[in-house]
Amino acid sequence: MRRPLPTDAEVREILSRRRSRPPPRPAPRAGRALQKLIKDMDERFGRGAGALEPRWREIVGERLARVCRPQKLTRGRGGQGGTLELRVVGPAALLVQHQAETILAQVNLFLGAGAVERLRISQGPVPPLPRADAGPTRPAAPPPLSAAAEAELRAQTATAAPPLAEALTRLGRALKR
Repeated sequence: MRRPLPTDAEVREILSRRRSRPPPRPAPRAGRALQKLIKDMDERFGRGAGALEPRWREIVGERLARVCRPQKLTRGRGGQGGTLELRVVGPAALLVQHQAETILAQVNLFLGAGAVERLRISQGPVPPLPRADAGPTRPAAPPPLSAAAEAELRAQTATAAPPLAEALTRLGRALKR
């Protein structure tokens, strides 16, 4: 025997008593979820060539930093030291090759003893070195106009409407500087 359908009032009462499933928890933030993985990877593989790039000038000196950049750091197997690949401007490759021991010593001082055992040199274009005092620089403010030049400019723009006169005055100052 079929049961009759509940009325609207009965439906509202049933639904008000019935509990729904609690909403699912939000997903953890990506940084927190990946924190353990990143820590394990860092312990296993250590820092790469990207860690050398910002401090490259300090590691190898100004002269070598102008002609070479770290490209890739390959880790050795079984805890042995890895290989650092440097991108070097063509004519300077011989200079870098002769100073390989010094470069390796400096890189190992930065990354930790035994991190790098060999140096591989690849020739190619190297982007220019950013300035040591790199930062947003603003050009110096130009000197103000002389009083006579300012008065002449005001006289020429006096007949224009006020907003237009101000714009023309600014343009005139820029042109006369």
